[in-house]
Amino acid sequence: MRAPAESALIPRGLSRVDAARYLGISGSLFDQMVRDGRMPPPKRINSRTVWDRLRLDDAFDSLPEAEGENPWDRLGAA
Repeated sequence: MRAPAESALIPRGLSRVDAARYLGISGSLFDQMVRDGRMPPPKRINSRTVWDRLRLDDAFDSLPEAEGENPWDRLGAA
């Protein structure tokens, strides 16, 4: 079995910009969520600051579900 191409690998450590993009939010919202504890703090690897993708997944899973009806759900019900 061949090893996957390097470009196909999903990095475990994400930069701030990539972490925000991974979550689908802006960098400024990501910063706010890190400050208020909804997202984990970064790790240091030498001079790099990175966020652990698996910890981001756990934090994302812990966020509350949206309340009320999703207006996009009505489009499929018509």
